[in-house]
Amino acid sequence: MVDGVHKATQRISPSLCRLLYDSVVDQIETRTLSAILFFPFRIMYLQAMRCFYFIILLLIHLSVFAQRTSDPFLKNILEKNLDSLFQQVLNDPDTYRLQVIYTRIDRDKHNKPTFQNYYYNYDPGFYFNPASTVKMPLAFLSLEKLNKMHVKGVNKYTSMQFDSSHEKQVKLYADTSSQNKLPSIAQFIRKAFLVSDNDAYNRMYQFVGQQGINRSLHEKGYKDVRITRQFMGFTTEQNRHTNQIRFINDDGSLIYLQPAAYNPDSFFFPPPIKIGKAHYDRNDSLVNEPIDFTYANSLSVEDYQRILQSVLFPSSVPKKQRFSLAEDDYRFLYKYLSQYPSETNYPKYDTSKFYDSFVKFYFKYGSHQMPDQVRVFNKVGWAYGFLTDISYVVDFKNNVEFMLTATMYVNSDGILNDDKYDYDSVGYPFLYQLGQTIYRYELQRDRAHKPDLSKFRIPYEQRDINDKRPTIKDVDN
Repeated sequence: MVDGVHKATQRISPSLCRLLYDSVVDQIETRTLSAILFFPFRIMYLQAMRCFYFIILLLIHLSVFAQRTSDPFLKNILEKNLDSLFQQVLNDPDTYRLQVIYTRIDRDKHNKPTFQNYYYNYDPGFYFNPASTVKMPLAFLSLEKLNKMHVKGVNKYTSMQFDSSHEKQVKLYADTSSQNKLPSIAQFIRKAFLVSDNDAYNRMYQFVGQQGINRSLHEKGYKDVRITRQFMGFTTEQNRHTNQIRFINDDGSLIYLQPAAYNPDSFFFPPPIKIGKAHYDRNDSLVNEPIDFTYANSLSVEDYQRILQSVLFPSSVPKKQRFSLAEDDYRFLYKYLSQYPSETNYPKYDTSKFYDSFVKFYFKYGSHQMPDQVRVFNKVGWAYGFLTDISYVVDFKNNVEFMLTATMYVNSDGILNDDKYDYDSVGYPFLYQLGQTIYRYELQRDRAHKPDLSKFRIPYEQRDINDKRPTIKDVDN
């Protein structure tokens, strides 16, 4: 009974929890404070009653709000793919913690797009670990912050250096992958999108700051987003601190200094989120208990879809949900959301390892090559057995476009941090089948108006065949 309640409470939206809590507190304080005004222990009483009513309200609403959404329209499309592995996962969505959003895009005669989301097993409160997908909003927020700083000489290409301002922080004074051998926001975004580099995420996190990240996303309407962790093994308190950063000229002279920062804001955390049956801790010791994700980064699948849509199609969302980006920022993002490592000179990645479909999960399984007429504007993540892909897919030859967002969990042994996940045997094959199923449907469906996709025709780079520099073979991702 308790375990069932624990699992169900994981699916309740944090914003719902906050709403219920605030409502109960108001009722308690309004109705009972006057009655116990002279009671010496009224504060203890109020605290106890808050907890009691909060638990009661959660249990009352449990059956209503723990329901997941599956649209018959999308189910019908998916059920037509008879691949045995594909059907195995579809028929057991709880085990695989599967959630899918297919976004159908239709254009009017003026090429204005409309978006219709179709869901499979979607539940905004059903936790998945976002892993590297958090790099996408961090890239958008980094560019937005640069634009709002209004500092002469500081932009996404400006060189920067990171000092160590608090315990365990790591300095960064050089970046050998960049053309001028110095770090910059532009280079972090390239590395984050091309191969999902972890340090690039950490540095963008340090630039925007924990407070700036969460306040900005909450102000845009993503109330349940929580990005509180760097990928550095820091404690909760250490993650609140971010480094001093210096923007510099190529000769090393200072343009602007951003001081070290600390986030004093409190966070609302959900009921405990524990996954698996055992895990290895940071000392590589086996702990026979689930891993605790209660304080980990958290975004819903739909928030991710909406965030990507807001950058690819800014006018399709309310102004408050748009990022403050310049036209050059949009072109830059479109380029590196879809460019391949084989087309990139800086960083120069080893294309035998970082092949074209390396971070394009819906086209990854089997051949490493991407279809010539297709480009995917996306961000993926993989960690702890979770696989996630937030994509906008374009086929220029056949005038096809759609968005597809999915997450799943593939860890049959139930042990986390053992590096024995079912990515290759289950995860990648399933996501490939999912992507191809929607792609095939899109190829044959009728459209009232063919889309003009010229906005997304990008002049990509070409690898310099005369460049004799060694390629980058190892990346922390």
